[in-house]
Amino acid sequence: MPTNIGTGEFKPADAGFEARVRDSFNRQPAMHLIGAVLATVKPGLCEVEMPRKPDVTQQHGFVHGGIVGMIADSAAGYAAYSLFPADATVLTVEYKMNLMAPADGDRMLARAQVTRHGRTLTIVAFDVFAEKSGKMLHCATGLATMMCMLGRPDAPRTAAS
Repeated sequence: MPTNIGTGEFKPADAGFEARVRDSFNRQPAMHLIGAVLATVKPGLCEVEMPRKPDVTQQHGFVHGGIVGMIADSAAGYAAYSLFPADATVLTVEYKMNLMAPADGDRMLARAQVTRHGRTLTIVAFDVFAEKSGKMLHCATGLATMMCMLGRPDAPRTAAS
């Protein structure tokens, strides 16, 4: 079992990783749409928070599973991206998520931690919690694989690209 999980022992390839990660996150219209914010960025670790909004609930009033997946995917992607060189971007290769309880809270928190960082692929474990009345309910867990796309700066697409 890796000994560096959660210890912050990962070293970013770019000293300016936090500003680069926050800038990239802030350019995501999807995160703005659901009200998500990047709460924590450390080497190999990221937390995304989101307030409960009626617009993102399902028919029973819980935060929709697809929205839970959105914040988990972003947290995992940016945990990996925090370790990438400045001239790279990140793309999700795949993720698998288990929904363990309804996402019933006033605030959602997705926490992602790199478990293995490779040259091209980075593996990230994530957990999602729903906070209600000061209590955190563990509602989802999963594993993601992220790709480091070297030589492709993390910049908005243009009409020609």
